[in-house]
Order: sequence, then structure tokens, then C-alpha cells
Amino acid sequence: MAFNRLLTIMDELREQCPWDRKQTLDSLRHLTIEETYELSDAILEGDLTEVKKEIGDLMLHMVFYSRIGSEQPADSPTRFDVADVLNSISEKLIRRHPHIYGDTVADTEEQVKANWEQLKLKEGNKSVLGGVPQSLPALVKAMRIQEKARGAGFDWEEKEQVWEKVEEEMQEFRAEFSHDNVPSAPEQAERAEGEFGDLLFSLVNYARFININPETALERTNRKFIKRFKYLEEQARANGRQLSDMTLAEMDVYWNAAKRMP
Repeated sequence: MAFNRLLTIMDELREQCPWDRKQTLDSLRHLTIEETYELSDAILEGDLTEVKKEIGDLMLHMVFYSRIGSEQPADSPTRFDVADVLNSISEKLIRRHPHIYGDTVADTEEQVKANWEQLKLKEGNKSVLGGVPQSLPALVKAMRIQEKARGAGFDWEEKEQVWEKVEEEMQEFRAEFSHDNVPSAPEQAERAEGEFGDLLFSLVNYARFININPETALERTNRKFIKRFKYLEEQARANGRQLSDMTLAEMDVYWNAAKRMP
């Protein structure tokens, strides 16, 4: 009943609202990305009320895309409506879970993931990495690449091996320049950038082995830094100071006070 109500409202808006009539798949794309990040924010903040609202916003976008798809000519092979979308995902879930809907055995999460990647290859993917979106943020992409490689059996055996790789990459990065000699030549800077990328990739790998999501971890650190920096600014203003006029030692007094905050 609730879903049908949303479909009816979408139809009415598409037919009667000037803004809704104007939208296309392309015009909605960046808005969907924004809504996805808003849902991510709500989840990180643990705000379930906002989570519910943001899920609703994303649900609206999925219905909107489906409505646009249904407006193609009836004989178009690419035409689809919301029923086609729901049936398609239902069929894929059944197909991708043969251990539930078939006779395949998968008793562990790792077996499920391995079966999933093999099924995707049978469905037409030329590589297990083919399903990783090119536009993913680099940190998230690194995690997904490693997860998919693991699903194909290409992975380290022990976390100690991964940490050894982190230390190896750190040494290779440091070898590109000393602390007193920042890379200046283009080719030297490019090599240092490449080694830094390798170091980050290996750190993401280690985080995965110890069940830490690096994207979540970094975002929590970002938020912590923002909170502390805003405290520093507020305290400076309260004392009639500007950060640009303060020494680093003076700012550190406020910063250390911020670190003691809950």
C-alpha cells in the first residue's frame, strides 16, 4: 500500500510538476550521489531518524528513474518500469544464492563471496574486478578491489604478511626522498606519488585483514579533526584572537584542550 502510494505520487508529479517533468536520468544522477552521501552521514552519526528520511529520498530516486524508463516507446528493448526493476533484482538474488535456492553448498561467508564472483563471471563479466565502478572514491575502490581479488583466491594468508608489505612500501616511499629534500623534479615527484599510492593500498589491505573499514576510519578522523579545529577557532575568538596572528605553540594550547573533550 505504501509503495503504491509513492508510485501514484510519482506519476502525478511527473505529469503535473514543471520541475519533475523536466528531469532526466542525467539530471538526477548528481542528486542521487548527494542523497547517498547524506545517508552515509546519517549512518556515521548514528541518527536513525535521519537514516529513515534519507532511505526515503533514495527510494524516491529509484522510483523516479523507473518512471523515466517506462516512458520509452513500448516496443523499445530498453524500456523498463518499476516492476521490471524489482523482478530483475529478485531474479538476480535467486541466481546469485544457489546455496539457498539450489543445491550448491556454502557454509561460510568466504564461500558465499567466492561463489558470487564465479557466478558474475559466468554471467558475462570478463574480470572479477569488472564490477568495481570507475568513479568510486579511491579509498573505497581500493577496498573493493582487494575484496574481489580475495573472492577469487588472490590474497595474503596472514595479517603479519600484510604488515610486512606495509613496512616494505614505507621504506620504498622514504627512499624516494629525505625529510630535508621534498621531490621537485617531475619524474621524482611522480615516483614518490606512486610509492605513496602503494603505501596507502597496503594500509587499506592491512585494515581489511583486521576488520577495519578504512573509509569509515578516515571519515571518523576527519570529523574529529573538524570538531577540534572548530573548538580552536571558537576559543581564539572568545579571547579576541585570530588564528593568523597566533603562533603554533599558542594554538596547541587550545588544540590540546580540544583533545580532552569527549
